[in-house]
Amino acid sequence: MNIAILGAGIIGVTTAYELAADGHQVTVFERHASVAEGASFANAGVVAPGYVTPWAAPGMPAKVLGHLLARHAPVRVRRPLAAADLAWMRQWRAACDPATYAANRTRMLRLAFYSRHRLHEVAARMAYDFDRSSGYMVLLRGDRDRQMVQPGLALLRELEVPFHEITADEARQIEPALHPHTPLAGAVHLPQDEVGNCRQFAVILRDAAEQLGARFVFNTAVSAVDTAQTATLYIASETAPQRFDAIVLCAGVQSAALLRPLGLRLPLRPVYGYSISAHIPEPVYAPRSGVMDERYKVAITRMGQRVRVAGSAEIGGTPDAMNDAAIQTLYKVLADWFPGAARLSSGVQVWKGARPMLPDGPPIVGASGIPSLWLNLGHGSSGWALSCGSARVLADQIAGRAPEIDTEGLDVRRLAG
Repeated sequence: MNIAILGAGIIGVTTAYELAADGHQVTVFERHASVAEGASFANAGVVAPGYVTPWAAPGMPAKVLGHLLARHAPVRVRRPLAAADLAWMRQWRAACDPATYAANRTRMLRLAFYSRHRLHEVAARMAYDFDRSSGYMVLLRGDRDRQMVQPGLALLRELEVPFHEITADEARQIEPALHPHTPLAGAVHLPQDEVGNCRQFAVILRDAAEQLGARFVFNTAVSAVDTAQTATLYIASETAPQRFDAIVLCAGVQSAALLRPLGLRLPLRPVYGYSISAHIPEPVYAPRSGVMDERYKVAITRMGQRVRVAGSAEIGGTPDAMNDAAIQTLYKVLADWFPGAARLSSGVQVWKGARPMLPDGPPIVGASGIPSLWLNLGHGSSGWALSCGSARVLADQIAGRAPEIDTEGLDVRRLAG
């Protein structure tokens, strides 16, 4: 089949690779100048399947309200708030129902563990390696943090995910550079989880897809998908349409605008995240892999010769307006745990990315209900962790094969209903 993919973030690139590996003729259209320039550009890089759960969870609305006035809040609401943001928040609150949460958690975890398996399989085929490290640790500042993680640990036990509740001394043996003067009540260590450079992997995988015949067309925005004709799209500034046998939409937040004229209204909204990345002057003072501060929901990860600090979930605002408070929280958490890890005097990369989130948690992977149009979108903050599995599932569906995992609840009918 001759297939067009709209979007070259980590979801679009992994989809292109899997479809090209299946023998399809693949063309990827991307409005940026390269792959992984949007939400995939500077994320935390954590692949921790056991922690991939819906943001819409019981008790979360009260937690969000409690954070509104906090100086270093993990969740923020900013003006302007669009009507679509308010509608999304209403749907998100409804999805916090315990039964809904449990169903969506099962869907996401199933996909997350399969995706890590696929990531390892695909990475093993690559001619080049990317920055990655094994192990992930959740830092607990006090007894309150230890209590907060217990429901998550119960789930990990249920899933038989290896983890260890460890003391502060044991945590510092795993990560010797942890600041000795920052109070640490203990930690949760997940030895099978990992950290990897998402954008670096996307660049390598693009090359692999091109070797299989895939074509990437950059600096090209798709303005419309035409349903009057099968798998037809229009490029901005071009009058003649381009026709394919199928179209796969992986365009992140922009996907909602392309779907709306087709009569498909998905509650897909940007929830912004932030990160800072800086050079490591002395590796002995930097993390060996990745840690997360449970209280502030900020991850600190090793990216080769750089350290990255990522966190925040911001609803509302605009893409180009940086929130100084969110950025200062990242600096604070870095200073608390690894004060000598980064050269902050120059060359610091500050990034804000729009995570394409659906209100209930899981992505949409599968047929759209519109002939020849397929969807792979809405992965939110878990795009890196879910990308390889989502791509393989969609490729199997397009080929008419049963995917290797149960895809119940991952299709568009979940939200259409």
